[in-house]
Amino acid sequence: MVTLTFYGGIREIGGNKILLEDSGRSLFLDFGFPFKRHKEFYEEYLKPRAGAGLLDPLVMELLPPLKGIYRDDLQTPGLWDSFRDHPRFRELEGLDGVLLSHAHLDHSGYLSFLRKEIPVYSSAMTAFIAKAIQDSGKVEFDQRVCYFAPVERGKPAGWKQESCLADQRRPNEQRTFRLGDRDPDSLGAEAHSFWEQGFWEKSSQQKELIACPLGKHTQSVFPLSCFPVDHSIPGALAWAVQTSIGWIVYTGDLRFHGKQSALTEKFVQEAAKLNPTVLIVEGTRAGDNESVSEDEVEENLFNVIDKAKGKLIIADFGARNVERLVTFLRIAKEANINRRLVISAKDAYLLRVINLLDPDSPCVAADEHITIYQKTTGDKYPDKWQRNLYADHDDKIVLAEDIGRGPGDYILCFSFFDVNEMVSLQPALVEHGAMYIYSSSEPHDEEQEIDFRRLHKWLDHFHIAKIGLPVEVAPRRWEILKGEERFHASGHASGRELLDMIRRISPGFVFPVHTEKPEYFEANLQVPGMQVKTLAPGETVYI
Repeated sequence: MVTLTFYGGIREIGGNKILLEDSGRSLFLDFGFPFKRHKEFYEEYLKPRAGAGLLDPLVMELLPPLKGIYRDDLQTPGLWDSFRDHPRFRELEGLDGVLLSHAHLDHSGYLSFLRKEIPVYSSAMTAFIAKAIQDSGKVEFDQRVCYFAPVERGKPAGWKQESCLADQRRPNEQRTFRLGDRDPDSLGAEAHSFWEQGFWEKSSQQKELIACPLGKHTQSVFPLSCFPVDHSIPGALAWAVQTSIGWIVYTGDLRFHGKQSALTEKFVQEAAKLNPTVLIVEGTRAGDNESVSEDEVEENLFNVIDKAKGKLIIADFGARNVERLVTFLRIAKEANINRRLVISAKDAYLLRVINLLDPDSPCVAADEHITIYQKTTGDKYPDKWQRNLYADHDDKIVLAEDIGRGPGDYILCFSFFDVNEMVSLQPALVEHGAMYIYSSSEPHDEEQEIDFRRLHKWLDHFHIAKIGLPVEVAPRRWEILKGEERFHASGHASGRELLDMIRRISPGFVFPVHTEKPEYFEANLQVPGMQVKTLAPGETVYI
């Protein structure tokens, strides 16, 4: 008998954690950070206690109580005694791996808690992007996907109670990653060096790294197949697992309207050939049947920017949405536009990593239209990776005063969290004006709504024109003004596209995940021989 237990991704978008078990073998399909549930308990100044290790996420039911799969160094004495009566508690020894669909934290983040010996199967691009995100960010203890510094239990000075203490002297330890789409031997020496060391010795992690070389996915105890799909981040995969009752296919996140839509189409064709018993399908946009293509977004962006001669263009798009960044870069290179794209140090680092695996991707060093914005640091000293990046690309650095001398020469990639730099850009904004183009999604929760209100205040203060930015037309109701709706393409397929995909793959069972509207699929898929099941959080299905 095959069982599937849905520990995350049920009636929530993200946080996917799906346990597949068959004849003593077991795999997780993603092991994501549950952002929505996390925000119900925590915020910027109220966070899980790192010193408590696994205790906080287990008690708050953000992690499943599965003894045997988590890092030993995060387990305080007697931890599991209080969970033995929990209805979902069990011992799960010998987890055979995690199939990681892509590098977004809502699918990868809680890998941080797993034992490092448990292999993570992913694309090469997903592994490298996950490492780039961790290298260039200040990640919390519950978002350390690729490597971590083991902690030690002890008592801080003056403390009676033991806790998990970070030991800065201990080196980082790297997780076991196995590549599904490429033979590690086909990667160049520079790529392997980045994975095992970083671009600069002891600078990506800023301390020694005990490296774990990349392996091959063929080492899995299950026969596996993976399929590249189009999503808003490079390297996304759908997975198929051959079990004793047939193939189980997991879509991860995908879409049909991006620049790489042919990948998703090919996946559908190949998945149908497997005649799968089970299809686990994402449903982010269940009920939303309209899709804007990336080509349409590019055309609309070009038309707006072309009319903004002499004005600074500020482009706001989702973090790590590389496709949108490249779209703005293409526009910057157009003869009518001829601007330079100004990106953040984090984006420059990410592009440099992607270029290791995809030589056709933008090269920061060689592309004359790419520059890097160096923030006014104030009393904060830049991290070592930033200092090294700036040193490597010294001729690419752009300051606020440079933009002030010719604002019409730039497209500046900013987000809400960069708007305080507008104070330094004020002379250019006052003299020439600026246009803020919002090319991302609408607010999804109350916290994001507060950020949007602040963003509007900032832009109004500097008299910056707004394009594509949602406005609050009623309490808790945000809309994009008519005529400005098509400056963003979702990373997810529409409901209609998902229904068509499911019919074409024609599985025996359909389990919707990564959706707040699972009933949509049951109501709209009345297909003979196909069972669609709306699941409860934590439910186990026996097949």
